[in-house]
Amino acid sequence: MRFIPKALKLAPLAATVALAFSASGAWAQEVLKIGLTAPLSGGAALYGKNVLNGLNLAAKEINAQGLTVAGKKYKVEIVALDDKYSPAEASINARRLKQQHETAVIYVPHSGGAFALQTFNQQENFLLMAYTSVPTITEKGNKLTMRIPPNFMTYIEPFIRYEMKKGKKLGMAPADHDYAKAWVAAFEPAWTKAGGTVVSKNPMSYNKSADFYTGVSRVLENKPDVMFIGGPSEPTGLVAKQARELGFKGSFIVMDQAKMDEMAKVIGGLQMLEGSIGTLPLTADERPGAKAFVNAFRAEYGAGANPSSESSLNYSSLHIVVNAMKMAGTVSDPAAIRAKLDAAAKALPDAINPNDFNGVDANGGSVLNTVIGVVEGGKLKGVRLKDL
Repeated sequence: MRFIPKALKLAPLAATVALAFSASGAWAQEVLKIGLTAPLSGGAALYGKNVLNGLNLAAKEINAQGLTVAGKKYKVEIVALDDKYSPAEASINARRLKQQHETAVIYVPHSGGAFALQTFNQQENFLLMAYTSVPTITEKGNKLTMRIPPNFMTYIEPFIRYEMKKGKKLGMAPADHDYAKAWVAAFEPAWTKAGGTVVSKNPMSYNKSADFYTGVSRVLENKPDVMFIGGPSEPTGLVAKQARELGFKGSFIVMDQAKMDEMAKVIGGLQMLEGSIGTLPLTADERPGAKAFVNAFRAEYGAGANPSSESSLNYSSLHIVVNAMKMAGTVSDPAAIRAKLDAAAKALPDAINPNDFNGVDANGGSVLNTVIGVVEGGKLKGVRLKDL
């Protein structure tokens, strides 16, 4: 019989044990699922995709860096379900995300869905990440909610001051979903209080139509100086385009859901939005964090990709959530995670903070240094709200 040294006999066993330990190390990395219910089809699909792109980019960065919470390693995975902008569908999706995927954190980027989820998120124990600037979302006492964008009420007076220099007659042609209704309910009395007149008002279903000529014609009958418009970017751009084709020469007040750079692609260039005011596209934002995010977004999604604030705000918010999990020492306790959001937001590095998050208030509302956009001379210009 051939003699085999004992050490060599043990070598295959040692290799097997080493492989087992190596594999167990890989298996020890658990999946941390973050839920999203959003419009991923229909007229608001671009809006939902912008949200998802921001979350996916943040998840990729977090995974590349490595995430360890309370001694366990995690890989972040975004589980996205289509709700077609329907609050009822959003509710169904949220329950599925919680029950089937055990998501302790669920994102929803529309007010109707956010309000629907607030009726049961505390009972079913998940942190609601609400992408809506409706102030009442954080005024209802829900202890497991974070409002991601700034309160839209902060826009109203500066927008009015800027546009009333161009005329006092306002025509309103907003979308007819819940978020637009909230904007209209606040904006209309503020315009009249400032000395203006609302000469026409005709809400339209931005997500169900591509032909707005009849509705826009009704708004233009009384010859407004300024038009209030807004919903998802693409249909809002169509409303503005059709208003121009019908002879409207004035400027637009653009509700913060729509982005003027995305609208410009539909309407035929920024010069068609001359004199208008809305939120500032990141591509026109000169802040270092914004520039860094635009570069990272284009590296991921293509050199011609222009990220929206939906992408950037949700991107930063996921970094905040994950940092809060690390601070709280848990990925599954929404209340503990919520308690650390303010500290996590304050600690957010500039490189992953394009919108300048400064914290999260006691009610769950984001605190940001907000810059808005105006179109002057065919170009977008960033202006701080306080300077208008």
